[in-house]
Amino acid sequence: MKRTKIIDVLKSTEYGKEVCVKGWVRTHRSSKAVDFIALNDGSTINNVQIVVDPTKFDEQLLKDITTGACICAEGTLVESQGAGQSSEIQAVNLVVYGLCGNDYPMQKKGQSFEAMRKNAHMRLRTNTFGAVMRIRHNMAMAIHTYFHEHGFYYFHTPLITASDCEGAGNMFQVTTKNLYDLKKDEQGKIIYDDDFFGEQTSLTVSGQLEGELGATALGAIYTFGPTFRAENSNTPRHLAEFWMVEPEVAFLDQEELMDLEEDFIKYCVRWALDNCKDDLEFLNKMIDKTLIERLQGVLKETFVRLPYTEGINILQEAIKNGKKFEFPCNWGDDLASEHERYLVEEHFKKPVIMTDYPRAFKSFYMKQNEAQGEGSIGYKGAVAPGPTMQGTDVLFPQIGEIIGGSVREESYDKLMGEIERRQMDQTHLWWYIDTRRWGSCPHAGFGLGFERLILFVTGMQNIRDVIPFPRTPKSAEF
Repeated sequence: MKRTKIIDVLKSTEYGKEVCVKGWVRTHRSSKAVDFIALNDGSTINNVQIVVDPTKFDEQLLKDITTGACICAEGTLVESQGAGQSSEIQAVNLVVYGLCGNDYPMQKKGQSFEAMRKNAHMRLRTNTFGAVMRIRHNMAMAIHTYFHEHGFYYFHTPLITASDCEGAGNMFQVTTKNLYDLKKDEQGKIIYDDDFFGEQTSLTVSGQLEGELGATALGAIYTFGPTFRAENSNTPRHLAEFWMVEPEVAFLDQEELMDLEEDFIKYCVRWALDNCKDDLEFLNKMIDKTLIERLQGVLKETFVRLPYTEGINILQEAIKNGKKFEFPCNWGDDLASEHERYLVEEHFKKPVIMTDYPRAFKSFYMKQNEAQGEGSIGYKGAVAPGPTMQGTDVLFPQIGEIIGGSVREESYDKLMGEIERRQMDQTHLWWYIDTRRWGSCPHAGFGLGFERLILFVTGMQNIRDVIPFPRTPKSAEF
């Protein structure tokens, strides 16, 4: 008999029809009169109940159907007599595909997410991680659909690169060299002439620089792929391997970029509410009882557009009124997550797009605001005490920064001035600099950390729990 997915069985009202379902046992309750098997195949958060007359089946067969076992159940679809489900299956045939002993690590008992990470190969079968992964899929579909509907082209940027987009230097090297016999020059530096690419290469931290090339040819592009950062960080917000969404658009100014960021993120949240109802309701009940309310709140609110300088003033006023922060927040400081969350969760109580950051801690490629006296003009004419750049970072409740964006500096002279001021090595940036020499145009873009979006949409608290197999310091299993 042809298999029917459980999600379709639960929607069906064709009572009396013979059906076949296959999946993994969530629970098996036995008695002399009747057995109840809760079966799930990953197509939905909900289980289908298999009702079994134990007098009609081999006793050993029923003993083999334990939590985690994989089975096939054939039977008659009937209207359920119990609460919690509309349909159930009266079993006429049961087949065990895969046995599951008492040492199965995902038994029906309470255990921490930290413990479950040690069994990441099995945790995907639990209700929580099934819900998270289905939502992750839907968010990927929302992203592709949004950009396709808005005229963007999906653009594939390289994973292996000789340049460091962010200038942080925390990159994983890619080499075919024998690490036990490295050829070095007289100064002790490694010679890469005999390496596969003939030069030092690494896994990319961002596809932005190459994405800008796409935007200056196709008008509007987006990348969506894995990125890598060798940062020795064990916080709940960092991974060594993560996915980034990075649109780049020609002829876009700062105001239009903020419009794009807000519209895009609201589209993704709306998609989740429209397409992930059962999974969100489960997570709202089991993980975060304010989850759905918070998602709906994002759609209702217009994001605050806040110059960095004004944000600093708000934070310093809060400190005067007794608010305690772990990290300093004077003008010129890079805001910590605690500062961002205060602005979003306590002061404005809505998402914030922070703009016009000090040049000192932002990337070299950001467009510089015009100088005025000692400082520079920020958004809406606010005068900052130092040079600023046209950044547009979106700050969300529970998360902090979820999008990092900016208008890109299109002026060759200004870009070169910034590169030289920072004493950056231009060896691997010549092709990027060429875009400012030949047919340069105003353009802008942003980067969305995909896992941070999933954190917000699911209500999960640790980024390691929204990716199937997390890569973190000292951990590359599975």
